Amino acid sequence: MSGNKSHSSTPNNVLKIGTFTCTWCGLTVSTVAGDGVRRNHCPSCLHSQHVVDHVVGGASDCHGRMSPIAIAMHRTGEWMVIHRCVRCDELTSNHVCADDNQFILMRTAVRPLAQPPFPLESFGDL
Repeated sequence: MSGNKSHSSTPNNVLKIGTFTCTWCGLTVSTVAGDGVRRNHCPSCLHSQHVVDHVVGGASDCHGRMSPIAIAMHRTGEWMVIHRCVRCDELTSNHVCADDNQFILMRTAVRPLAQPPFPLESFGDL
């Protein structure tokens, strides 16, 4: 047996970049963000698709649209987009990517302040 390794038609050091089409806005999105991180949501509108079932583990048969509902900070200090599936209501969190739409991120982050779940007038009674 020779010491040469067999080479496949695609070298191991070639970056494979896939794409997906956003289920909300129709944008064709690279699966790798501008900073080299793998992305699973649209950088323009932040929507995603339910392809991984975090509750059961593994692939999801749901394939519903995942809507961005909040922005949160992970215990590591990384910012996360919180998604809710419009079909089955599963919640997921995904890292914010460097090229995500900053206006949509900010709008999502302040939504609880702009539309609180209780009347703001109740603070006057405290």
